[in-house]
Order: sequence, then C-alpha cells, then structure tokens
Amino acid sequence: MRKARAEAFSDGVFAVAATVLVFNLIDPRVGNHLGNALLSEWPSYAAYAISFSTIVVIWVNHHGITDAIEQFDRVLLFLNGLLLMTVAVIPFPTGLLAHYLQAGQDQEAAAVAYGLTMTSMSVAFSIYNLYARRYRATYVHLDWVGFSLGLALWPLATLSAFFSVGLALFLYAFVVLFYVALPILRERARASALADGGPLGVAHERARATESSRRDLSEDA
Repeated sequence: MRKARAEAFSDGVFAVAATVLVFNLIDPRVGNHLGNALLSEWPSYAAYAISFSTIVVIWVNHHGITDAIEQFDRVLLFLNGLLLMTVAVIPFPTGLLAHYLQAGQDQEAAAVAYGLTMTSMSVAFSIYNLYARRYRATYVHLDWVGFSLGLALWPLATLSAFFSVGLALFLYAFVVLFYVALPILRERARASALADGGPLGVAHERARATESSRRDLSEDA
C-alpha cells in the first residue's frame, strides 16, 4: 500500500493532539494580581511543556521510520493507528495532571494516569518500530539503548508516582529531555566518525552495501 495517505493522516493526528494541548492553559480571570495568578498556574505550563515535547519527539521518530520504509501493509496501518490512538489521548491526562496538581488532591492518581498513557504510547511505538523495519528501504540503525530505556523509563516513572509525585514529574521531564538529546548526540558522533573514516565509517559503509545487495537480490527474485 502506498504510504502517502498514512503519512498525511498521521501528521494530522500529531498536529491536532499537539494543538489541543493548549486548551489546558486557561485564563485565571482575576480582578487583580494577574502576575501571581499566572504563576500559580505553573502545573499547567509544566504539563503542557512535557506533553508537547513528547509529541514532538514521537513525531520526529515516526517521521524517520516512515521515510525509511517503502510501503505499508494492512498490519502496519493498524499498528500505526494504535500508536496514533495513544498520541491523540495525551491531552486528556495532561489536563488531569495540571488540574489536580493545582487542586492539591488526587495528585497521585492523575500522575499515574499520565504515566500509563505515556507507557502505552511507548509500547505502541516500539511495536510499530519493530514491525516497520521489515519494509525499510535504507539501512536504519536500531538504537538498542534508546529503545530499551524507552520501554523501561516510562513504567518506572509511573510507578514512582505512587511514592512521590514530584519524582514522577522529574522523571517524565527527564525522559523527554533524554530522547531529545540522545539522537542529536549520536548523529553528531556518527557524522564525526564517518568524516574521519574510522571503524564506524567502515562498518556503516559495509552495512549500506549489504543492505543494497539484499534489495538487489530481492528485486531480481
């Protein structure tokens, strides 16, 4: 199946989910002391920043995977839909977390709901990633460090919410920063190694040659 419609639909869902997040930011509508009222809304700002950044990270990685594969089959379309379902629901627990952090009650339940949503998203993305690799058109290195940590950090952060909401929030933010920084650092290191012609550059060229040979054999068959 051609992937253009799947890409368009996916980008639309990502865009809507990211946009809807802003509706969790509300006007405090106070007669005076607006500055203090805005500062008291910090949980909404924090939840918004973490959720929006998470959606951006998933969108960037989804974009990389989709660009690397040649086609979608029916299973991959449904797996993509499962991932998008978890992305589309992110604004709901984001609003819960922001509201109950300000309310000063049921914070643990809200933090756990947020973590479970993000954990579900992480699992759905991992399944999509692994299945999509069978259709990759170019060599794509699977970062096992990032892949494994993604499946471990979100559940860990969710469990920590039962003991400390503050720790859970810190871990939620850490996961996002980790996934923003890790690919950038790895790309720079890989580009440097390729430019120097070191072992990594040789290995990369061999892997590309092997991948190209496999595609040629597949086309001949």
